[in-house]
Amino acid sequence: MNRRQLITTLSAISLTLAVSVSHAAQPLQVQVYNPGEKAIFPVTSVIISGEHDAVLIDAQFQRNDAEQLVQRIKQSGKTLRTVYISHSDPDYYFGLDVIHAAFPNAKIIATPQTVAAIKTNMNGKLAYWGPILKENAPQKLILPHALMVDHLTLEGKAIDIKGLKGPSPDRSYLWIPSLKTVAGGVVVASGIHIWMADTQTAQSRKDWQTTLNNIAALKPAIVIPGHFLGEAPKGLGAVTYTSEYIKAFGAEAAKAKDSAALVSAMKTRFPQAGQPASLELSAKVFKGDMKWPQ
Repeated sequence: MNRRQLITTLSAISLTLAVSVSHAAQPLQVQVYNPGEKAIFPVTSVIISGEHDAVLIDAQFQRNDAEQLVQRIKQSGKTLRTVYISHSDPDYYFGLDVIHAAFPNAKIIATPQTVAAIKTNMNGKLAYWGPILKENAPQKLILPHALMVDHLTLEGKAIDIKGLKGPSPDRSYLWIPSLKTVAGGVVVASGIHIWMADTQTAQSRKDWQTTLNNIAALKPAIVIPGHFLGEAPKGLGAVTYTSEYIKAFGAEAAKAKDSAALVSAMKTRFPQAGQPASLELSAKVFKGDMKWPQ
């Protein structure tokens, strides 16, 4: 190899290294959208962005909120590649028709457990919520495709689906290792009375606590609650809040003579919590005033 060839080769290597370093220096970014008290449910959507592409976690409940979410994604300048639905409750997926209309090439996926639950209940959920939502109801329902692996990938970086092998695989969450961030979905909440009607047995609440302990064991820097009002707490604050609420609800439900007494006790213990309707319905279910699911 002569001198000119050597210089050319070294220059090419230097350029390759520079490009690699530049690419490695582009971390993922997370943007949280939560409509707060304006919405029936303060449900969280998470936009995870790379240098060029993006993944959306959850699609909102109301049409107007899904439209706001679309604007956020468009303003980012990223190409939406994937929409991941984290749970089967309608506040996570009713906005899919708005998202799909704006980004028709984005894949819409969920775990097999979530897809099966949505398929079973989606028409009944629309029949119930449609008259309540009125113009903010979905114009059509979209069923996600089943994701047969336990992770997503965005520009070479992993987004892991955690909890699939745990005690409640239908209540999973996402872990972004490169950011030490958890998107908690239905498992984590903050600043609200938490929906308890789906965990009526002591074992289901124990399993929930196990999932929260598994989140804490990851030592995340950020935990994004699936539902929250006010400012989401830092670190493990939302995990602690959720754990304490579950314990308190179970203890007060065992003591309360009726649903009204349970509601009163929980409002006393969590005086700043929003979403009292969730508490009132959960209390009725626990004290036998109504059956859930209907």
